Amino acid sequence: MNRQEAREMVKALRSIDTPAPDGLADSVMAAVGLVDSWTRIDGPIGPLFVAWGPDGITAAELARDPAGFETEYELRHGRSLHRVPEMPEQLEAQVHKRFEGRHTDGPAVDLATLTDFEQAVLHKTMEIPYGEVRPYSWVAREIGRPRAVRAVGSALAGNPITFIIPCHRVVRADGHIGDYGAGGPEAKRKVLSLEGIDTAALERLAAGGVRYSGSDSSMIYCYPSCRNARRITANHEVRFRTALEAKTAGYRPCKVCRPLEGRPDAA
Repeated sequence: MNRQEAREMVKALRSIDTPAPDGLADSVMAAVGLVDSWTRIDGPIGPLFVAWGPDGITAAELARDPAGFETEYELRHGRSLHRVPEMPEQLEAQVHKRFEGRHTDGPAVDLATLTDFEQAVLHKTMEIPYGEVRPYSWVAREIGRPRAVRAVGSALAGNPITFIIPCHRVVRADGHIGDYGAGGPEAKRKVLSLEGIDTAALERLAAGGVRYSGSDSSMIYCYPSCRNARRITANHEVRFRTALEAKTAGYRPCKVCRPLEGRPDAA
């Protein structure tokens, strides 16, 4: 059934004397992409409202006011939103695999209402591995805009698909966890802890001015949360305050976490 046929069916359903079952018209329109769908699911640190359309997930936020969620969505996207009992099975499986750090090729996300810059920031953020963090400056450099650190922060603060796009994995350049729009710093620490990150240890390193961990056997330096850094034993670990310090000592940047190379670090 194409969209024109769906419109004709909806028109017919609304014109008959005997009312169609509640929600049938919306269900038909949602099935062919004329309205978007949403439901409530279990998230990493509490229930979420998640919306999606024909091109992927369009919104995810901590569950609060359903009517407010629908109103804000329609204002942002210009499309009606229809609540359904559950997500499509494959889409829901992909979402939960992402929450749990398991391999998945999805879910697809629809960021069409955002600018090209904002889309680039959020797509790059989706590449940060489960259980690891990167600074805002890393995201800025990776998308080819190394001076746009503040703009990266603004784009992440406006992330419309929280947890699925893991903006909680982006931290301050000095290593401190920083703020978080979806519940504040404590919520950020909680979800990072669920991913296996020792946030207290990261904060201690940050307080001591440590930004990088190196191995004196491989002569490679990483961000402290990188999976390679976590394998460095205590008797082989060397800590650095700047990437320039690491390079001067003869260390090479990790090819997995791609830390900033030998120059003064960005904010």
